[in-house]
Amino acid sequence: MSSSARYDFDTVVDRRGTWCVQWDGVADRFGVDGLLPFTISDMDFETAPEVLSALRARLDHGVLGYTTWQQDDFRSAIAHWYETRYGTRIDTTQLVYGPSVLNQLSQLLQMWTAEGEGVVVHTPTYDGFRKAITGLGRELRGVPMGDMAALESALARPDSKILLVCSPHNPTGRVWTEAELAEMAELAARHGAAVISDEIHADFTHQGHHVPWTRVGGERRWAVITSGSKSFNFPALTGSYGLIGDPADRAEFQRRMETAEGLASPAVLSLTAHIAAYREGAAWLDQVRGYVVENLELVARRLGEELPELGWEPPQAGYLAWIDLRPAGVDDDEALQRVLIEREKVAVMPGTFYGADGFVRLNVGCPRSKAEAGVEALIRGVRAVTRDRA
Repeated sequence: MSSSARYDFDTVVDRRGTWCVQWDGVADRFGVDGLLPFTISDMDFETAPEVLSALRARLDHGVLGYTTWQQDDFRSAIAHWYETRYGTRIDTTQLVYGPSVLNQLSQLLQMWTAEGEGVVVHTPTYDGFRKAITGLGRELRGVPMGDMAALESALARPDSKILLVCSPHNPTGRVWTEAELAEMAELAARHGAAVISDEIHADFTHQGHHVPWTRVGGERRWAVITSGSKSFNFPALTGSYGLIGDPADRAEFQRRMETAEGLASPAVLSLTAHIAAYREGAAWLDQVRGYVVENLELVARRLGEELPELGWEPPQAGYLAWIDLRPAGVDDDEALQRVLIEREKVAVMPGTFYGADGFVRLNVGCPRSKAEAGVEALIRGVRAVTRDRA
């Protein structure tokens, strides 16, 4: 499609029966089938038509043999995206590939830390980080977002080996400024910690500008881990890429992938999707991001009308509404979850998953009708909890 094409995000696509985690796996996390889900961070939209067209063409070729990511079509598409999207030129020799961002994180944790050593993260913290860090026997050391003194104190511990940055931040949607990132880089370098920057939400920045870690990393030890799967909604294809500054670290990462992990051949459809997205998908992404902004504004308007004490404002990035319900008197996640599940029949992620009681994370990467249903159910749920306590 041309850049002037209009894309349809209002039409509801029935995802039930497609093995998707958000819809078909809701009972695994919430104990009940049939809930309207606002949970895992994928969107309910079809991916860009340009991506689907490229995938169909690749399938029509008919041969799906072993392939390589180390070719110019893939590398140059990523470079093109960074230059046109972020105004940043990357060194394509720094690129690496992995089956997922969390798999890349796991490899880097094993490369740069030993069991029992510390990984510093901002709180609240994406639950995938918690699982990866603690599952490998490393110690998660949380520091409040924006508290640079607490960050330095945590990094100053001799066995704090990594600063793990989520940029933009999940679950809050915070977009870090270049000055903040530069200060983090300096603190990590001062205390001998490596930095891993997860930038998978970067393309969904609404306010401010995403600054790739490559702009502040310099000669220090760092890695960026990311993927186009979040932006263009194709996580089921698997596939991610990263950039690693140090050549020796990069070589070790690739050795682990190709030998220890046996992942020398990537998923060809993931490569195809990335290339099409980064070469032809900008217009679709701009429109879906604009649509999501309107969903977030809907949430803000309804919460402002019905629960003004929250003072909630849309996040700077992403399609995840991180909502502090404590000003409304909701500090018991279990009570709210019971109401949402049993009365409202919706599944909304509780803040406890991210180490923050009294919050919820509402996914509004969906048609407007679903977003409306979600915020209205949440409002009724909050009122029910506070009324029951009165």
